[in-house]
Amino acid sequence: MQWSTFSSVNLVMHLLVPLIFFFLSQLQNFCRLYYARIGIGTPSKDYYVQVDTGSDIMWVNCIQCKECPTKSSLGMDLTLYDIKETDTGILVPCNDKFCYDVNGASLSGCTANISCPYLEIYGDGSSTAGYFVKDVVQYDGVSGDLQTTSTNRSIIFGCGARQSGNLGASNEEALDGILGFGKSNSSMISQLAATGSVKKIFAHCLDGANGGGIFAIGHVVQPQVNMTSLIPNEPHYNVNMTAVQVGRDFLNLPTDISETGDRKGAIIDSGTTLAYLPEMVYEPLVSKIISQQTHLNVRTVRDGYTCFQYSRSLDEGFPNVTFHFENSVVLKVYPHDYLFPFEGLWCIGWQNSGMQSRDRKNMTLLGDLVLSNKLVLYDLERQAMGWTEYSCSSSIEVQDERTGTVHIVGSHFISSASTLNAQLTFIILLLSVLSCSLWSLKC
Repeated sequence: MQWSTFSSVNLVMHLLVPLIFFFLSQLQNFCRLYYARIGIGTPSKDYYVQVDTGSDIMWVNCIQCKECPTKSSLGMDLTLYDIKETDTGILVPCNDKFCYDVNGASLSGCTANISCPYLEIYGDGSSTAGYFVKDVVQYDGVSGDLQTTSTNRSIIFGCGARQSGNLGASNEEALDGILGFGKSNSSMISQLAATGSVKKIFAHCLDGANGGGIFAIGHVVQPQVNMTSLIPNEPHYNVNMTAVQVGRDFLNLPTDISETGDRKGAIIDSGTTLAYLPEMVYEPLVSKIISQQTHLNVRTVRDGYTCFQYSRSLDEGFPNVTFHFENSVVLKVYPHDYLFPFEGLWCIGWQNSGMQSRDRKNMTLLGDLVLSNKLVLYDLERQAMGWTEYSCSSSIEVQDERTGTVHIVGSHFISSASTLNAQLTFIILLLSVLSCSLWSLKC
């Protein structure tokens, strides 16, 4: 999981016009780090980036970087972006409106020949710093049932020149960068919407069972999703949580649970692996889970994970955890979702946010542990979001808002179309998932 002032994402991108889909991939391990492959520059080169709805910028490692990873144990070749090797790349000057918006003010000493800098610090202390560039990003758009065609758009993104912590050269399970799909004007979804290419609506379906999934920009009409309002004036995708249920029992929590902790509501974040809860929620929740089996030999392993031995069916032996939100929206998490294997033990994926975050702040942060195997829809046009349980290896239906035509998109059955239909409004990303060790899970 990653908390940041800006954020990054790993994804495979395919674009058409107003609806976009990315197909996700995942390697087999609990570390559900979803990433995608995107093309950048002219001629286009492939980059592998993490898909992150909890951050606002896209960045990739740059040729000038001395502390960037140059190889990965994940099976892909890493690529350093070099603006000199692309015909369409330009530097973003510090007097550009984008730079002003990102920093909230004019930069001291700025002149037209100085590039716009960025600095991103994450919840685990890792950081990325560099400067902004603008270049074309390649996508596949939906051109028919189970068909795509390729196009591109110019996007401003970070050129990472200095990385630290889990983003640095010592990270064996490295990617090329992060793709931010947050709410701010600097995010990719906002940049695309500003050009009229898409509306600010997207969805993802993260396949926790088989790996992979879909990330779609545009109007998903099937499956249908129950929606709850986003909390106004919050930088992330925050929603009002009203209750927490363990099995049949509701936790005894304050009436206004959304005010519990240091930040309003629950944050929904695809760039976070686990789920982080305020202490007053975490303690009784974990206690009720463990109490289901009276003879568990519970132990704490490195980094504070609560683990135990158990050889029977997880779903029969432990309770479901259900989060309740406004407008009767519920999010159910099963034992096979919140328990993960490690060295012959089962470990609990719920974490105490006050103990794990860099700033020691209590918050409710729900990551891939609870989001997998669900179609999650973000509608910034209506300031709402929602989800429904869904098989993410199956197909979804998307609608062209210009023509009303509905097309079928499947995560594993996309073929390439030979011509671009300018009337279609869908973009798709095929997602992948990384495997990583217990100790590399980031908060």
